[in-house]
Amino acid sequence: MIKIKEILSQYKSIAMVGVSKDLKKTSSIVMKYMKNYGYKVYPVNPSAAGEKILGENVYAKVTDIKENVDIVNVFRPSKEAYNIAEETVKIGAKVLWLQLGIRDQNAKELVEDNNINYIENKCTKMEYQKHFLKL
Repeated sequence: MIKIKEILSQYKSIAMVGVSKDLKKTSSIVMKYMKNYGYKVYPVNPSAAGEKILGENVYAKVTDIKENVDIVNVFRPSKEAYNIAEETVKIGAKVLWLQLGIRDQNAKELVEDNNINYIENKCTKMEYQKHFLKL
């Protein structure tokens, strides 16, 4: 299995599912952070589709993104993870990444059966800081 440091080094486009329009929310803070460190971020939020968050067009779902997505980063409850995993498989992403507190064994099995890396219960921002900024 590929290591987190390798994932964050190799893969530079991230669909962030559940990013909030409220820029004080954790999801928006993580999105802004990853953008600042050179990642292309696609916010996914059905209630804000067609709008912009941090200057990026918002999509209703992962499968609406026409560009290549490497990482599907999830800020939604665990019970939604499986449906997002199905979209991750459809678009051929390399990684399904579930943020802190989010886990789903069925989603894990689905993506791993499709040769997609699975990360659960970890924050992309905190992992980036740990591996690249030694914080």
